[in-house]
Amino acid sequence: MSQEQLKRYTVIQKTLEGIMTVKEAAEVLGLSARQVIRLRKGVREIGACALIHKNQGRKPVHAIPEELKQKIINLKMSDVYKDANFKHFQELLDRVENIKLSYSALYGILSGAGIKSPKKKRRFKPHRRRKRKPQIGLLIQMDATPYDWLGDGSKYALHGAIDDATGNIVGLYMTKNECLQGYFETCRYMILNFGIPVSLYCDRHAIFLSTKAGKLSIEEQLEGKVCNDTQFQRAMKELGVTIIPARSPQAKGRIERLWNTLQSRLPVEFKIAGIKTIDEANEFLKGYIHEFNRIFSVEPQKAESAFRPLPEGVDLDCILCVKQKRKADNGGVFSFYGKQFKIIQKENQPSIPAHTTVNVFISSITGVWVEYNGRIYETVPFVKPKKFAAGDSPKEP
Repeated sequence: MSQEQLKRYTVIQKTLEGIMTVKEAAEVLGLSARQVIRLRKGVREIGACALIHKNQGRKPVHAIPEELKQKIINLKMSDVYKDANFKHFQELLDRVENIKLSYSALYGILSGAGIKSPKKKRRFKPHRRRKRKPQIGLLIQMDATPYDWLGDGSKYALHGAIDDATGNIVGLYMTKNECLQGYFETCRYMILNFGIPVSLYCDRHAIFLSTKAGKLSIEEQLEGKVCNDTQFQRAMKELGVTIIPARSPQAKGRIERLWNTLQSRLPVEFKIAGIKTIDEANEFLKGYIHEFNRIFSVEPQKAESAFRPLPEGVDLDCILCVKQKRKADNGGVFSFYGKQFKIIQKENQPSIPAHTTVNVFISSITGVWVEYNGRIYETVPFVKPKKFAAGDSPKEP
């Protein structure tokens, strides 16, 4: 019998002996008069046993079996799940191991075994959060962060975009370093799967904004330009997207919090899926975006989307690339970043006059190609043949 039960028995006995009234006993025990009367009746009939709960010593019918508890503990301590926080581990048990468990039950099992969550809840300083935009697609926050995503000790850059209204991830792409290609591929996924947004909210990285006014050609000055656009600025202008520069990391808090969440979850997800390379990670992320949004997204204030569909006939490859102007020589050869390329003219394509300025498009995804008068021409790397000195002749194979 516990100390509380002994106390109740002593007080109830005093009421039976006439030393205390029912009202006084109720006040001492913190019970109602009706409860005291019921306890008096039980003690009078069967003694102190009436104060012991009928289920005391019995195992609850809904209790988790010890074997299952041990299995859960073993899973959490395994190499695959050891870095998962408790909430993420609960989701993984359901999705991967087919074990359904409430968070409170899981917390009790793991904390009882002396296991602590890798991600502890911290008390944040109160601050005023910016109100969400009312429609999906009105504002997209974009950023990149280096981290050991694959668990091999190498820090790769994950580029991401998150919708301000819903918290939906609208694009993720991994590269070795933060770069233009990473942002272009993040935009490609967003446009093909969600649409073209109204505006992008990003930091003042040189990829997004010119650090200083560049030297303009006479033609550009006549067009009214005041400084050169970055390749990213140029692409967003072609798509009709406004770039809004943030003045501090705190200003783009939603995507900063997204990185905290992904750094806790993605390495575990990659380990479960056996992801070892950047290419494998990028393929995996296409499906993971939908799973993440299912768990974390919120409903926008307005149901109507502000995303615009990509217009028919618009080739994203001709926008999400590096564009430069070059002059081709008599043989259709031009130089580009220290390398030479030759323009390939197919039968149905008109020839390009010598010394004509052409638009050169380059992408790590699609390669190098040329645009002239609205037509696209393929290119191949060009190597000048070696010149032989007088009297020399090429060696026969």
